[in-house]
Amino acid sequence: GKDTLIEFYAPWCGHCKKLTPIYEELAEKLQDEDVVIVKMDATANDVPPEFNVRGFPTLFWLPKDSKNKPVSYNGGREVDDFVKYIAKEATTELKSFDRDG
Repeated sequence: GKDTLIEFYAPWCGHCKKLTPIYEELAEKLQDEDVVIVKMDATANDVPPEFNVRGFPTLFWLPKDSKNKPVSYNGGREVDDFVKYIAKEATTELKSFDRDG
């Protein structure tokens, strides 16, 4: 398993659309790392009950060793914000970034 950052979004959500290119750039930056960057259309899928999704986009961090305990992500929405957070929280230290991002 890998650590996962998951975004729950809705197709009609403006903030989600704004996040899309940033999220894609993040996934590209971390493609060689032990981390998965994923998104789920919350209007087309059943959101598992452990995710408390009240608005969009909602992001959660899932450490690989405790997938049933998602951590709500409330940080910034720029690529660097995500990288810094993931570098700090990653179970396995990132190869391309130190713990400070």
